[in-house]
Amino acid sequence: MLSYRHSYHAGNFADILKHVVLVEIFEHLCQKESPFEYIDTHSGSGSYNLNSAHATKLEEHAGGIDKLNAEHYPELSRYFEVINTHNKASGNTSSRCKYYPGSPAIAKYFLRPQDRAWLYELHPQDYQFLCKNIGANKKIRMQSEDGLAGLLSLLPPKSRRGLILIDPSYEVKAEYNSVFSTIETAYKKFATGTYALWYPVVDRNKINLLEKKLIRSGIKNIQRFELGIAEDSNERGMTSSGMIVINPPWQMHSNMQSLLPKLAKTLGQDNELFYKCDILVGE
Repeated sequence: MLSYRHSYHAGNFADILKHVVLVEIFEHLCQKESPFEYIDTHSGSGSYNLNSAHATKLEEHAGGIDKLNAEHYPELSRYFEVINTHNKASGNTSSRCKYYPGSPAIAKYFLRPQDRAWLYELHPQDYQFLCKNIGANKKIRMQSEDGLAGLLSLLPPKSRRGLILIDPSYEVKAEYNSVFSTIETAYKKFATGTYALWYPVVDRNKINLLEKKLIRSGIKNIQRFELGIAEDSNERGMTSSGMIVINPPWQMHSNMQSLLPKLAKTLGQDNELFYKCDILVGE
């Protein structure tokens, strides 16, 4: 199934969490001159026009990026810098975020001459948009292939440093199992890489099972960061989303402990705070 289109959801609260985590990991990787490699298994179209018919249909960005003010979040200065740079490059001269950068555009911002990226996207139209939005670049290879299979074919990377983002839609229930089995295999091939797995909280039982599998897998140094706008519900819809990070930057846990309550207060409903920040498995 290829019905999911992220353009309907761009800039929502889940994107904020995912991309804040990514920016911090990229900043950490860039502290050393040695090259790193970035692998994005579900890239989407790379950039999203928040004035498009898709984005305005649900207007999820109104409860996400539109509610954040850079002045109130100095700790997210680099995140806002990425967004502002992307908007200027896309021709937006206003102060409002009109073009929200997806993970490929964020990666492009951080990639240095010595770094490389592999972007996978199966949806044919989104793949065309991805190629257009990212553009020809010797450092970046884009492929319309299964990203999970592609990931395993690239490991271990020559640089021995890398960030892997696994960000499926989970529209097929089997994806919960496939992402776990892929991470388990990938870790055996490349145990020192940083793995960032995004998940939606639509059915908490599925997330609990995924976490138990990771805890029992033997993989070390796993942290979980979750942000919600409402309490768990049996009704249709995503109430929270999270990032499970393997081998995170050393300061990420403390940074997120301070940031998540603040984001939850800004983005949450009914003045209640919905977030999690914990260590699933120690080093």
